[in-house]
Amino acid sequence: MKSLIAAAVLATATLGSSAVFAADISHTTQALPVIDNSANFGSSFAQNNQNNTFMDKFSFSVTRVAHDFDAIVTSFTRNATTGMDVTGLSLFSNNGTLITTGFQESTGATDIWSLRADSLGLGNYYLQVSGKMVSGTAGSFGGTVMLAPVPEPETYGMMLAGLGVVGFLARRRKAAKQA
Repeated sequence: MKSLIAAAVLATATLGSSAVFAADISHTTQALPVIDNSANFGSSFAQNNQNNTFMDKFSFSVTRVAHDFDAIVTSFTRNATTGMDVTGLSLFSNNGTLITTGFQESTGATDIWSLRADSLGLGNYYLQVSGKMVSGTAGSFGGTVMLAPVPEPETYGMMLAGLGVVGFLARRRKAAKQA
C-alpha cells in the first residue's frame, strides 16, 4: 500500500513539475536606435517554444533636455491560440526602477499595448516587453517609440515676453490710428 501511495505522489509531482517550469527565451538587451526622436524595435521567436516566456529589453538614453515618451507594441496571429501573447509593456530606469507600465489596448489574435511617460529626465532607460508563447508556432512582436523634447521653463518665459511685446505694439498701433 505504501509503495502505491508513493508511486501516486511521484506521478503527480512529475506531471505538475513539467507545467510549472517554463523556459525563459528572452533575448539579450538590445540598443534602441533612436533617430530624430523615434525608433522601431521588435523580436522574433522560433517555433517549438510553447508555454515559454520572455522579457525583452530595449535600452535608450535621454540627453540634453527632458523628453515625453510614447511607445506602442503589437503582435498579431491568425487567432488567439497560435503564436504569442504580449503580456506587458513597462518602462524602467537603467538601475531597474519601474517608471510606468503600459495599457493593454487589445488582446486575442491581435495584442496591442501602449505606454506614456511625461518628462523623462536625463539618463539611461529601458523598455521591457513581456510575453508568452501560446503554441508551437513561431511568433514576433514589433513596436515604435517617440521621444518629444519638453520645452524648458525659460522657453515659456521667452514666449510670454514675446506675446507681451506683440500685444504692446498692437495696442500702440491701434492708439495711433485712432488719433
